[in-house]
Amino acid sequence: MDLHKHPQQQDRTPQAAELRASDADRDRIADLLREALAEGRLTPDEHAERVEGVLAAKTVGELEVFVRDLPAGRQPRPHAPAPNRPMMPVPLPPDPDDNVVAVFSAAVRKGRWRVGRRIHVYAVFGNVEIDLSEALFNHQQVVIKAYSVFGNVEVRVPENVSLRGTGGGVLGNFEVASLDAEDPQAPAVYVDGWAVLGNIEARPKRGKLVADIMDRVQRSVDRGLRGRTDR
Repeated sequence: MDLHKHPQQQDRTPQAAELRASDADRDRIADLLREALAEGRLTPDEHAERVEGVLAAKTVGELEVFVRDLPAGRQPRPHAPAPNRPMMPVPLPPDPDDNVVAVFSAAVRKGRWRVGRRIHVYAVFGNVEIDLSEALFNHQQVVIKAYSVFGNVEVRVPENVSLRGTGGGVLGNFEVASLDAEDPQAPAVYVDGWAVLGNIEARPKRGKLVADIMDRVQRSVDRGLRGRTDR
């Protein structure tokens, strides 16, 4: 989408541009650069040079210089409600694709892993962390059914997916930060369950986006390297 179609971006005050950049700001710009590399808008050398500059940038204004000439170089708008998105998932098979169990222990799912349609989570006097911020989504809808008894369950999702929750707590805490993705075709994560004298929490991981483009990025880098060696 062309920057010139977003006048609010051009009206940004100097004070906003002078704000100190956060790690989430740097992650967002790095994701845009990876997309540009995958689309062929940047060469591998240009991508590496800009990423190095992103890591060294101190302010928001300095970061935006590196994506100013890219179509996606704009600040994400606040997530607007998507009225056509279902509040509950479509019927899914009752059997889970993955069971994550922590009994007097800890269990973690994170990094680059493929998410099934249904995940069952059990934390009994234990801790479970489900981090989808770098996961590969093969399905548009994912259901996480969580049970916490004197335990703790934490779910983290990229900020460009939809997040919904239906559950409760018995002398415990069940908290889901609802989120609507701008793209109606973006994955939707539904967290359900009960916390009995325990905690279940789901929220977006700011600065993290669905990263399925990484395979394309790697292929682009490999082509660039092969082009050098063939000379």
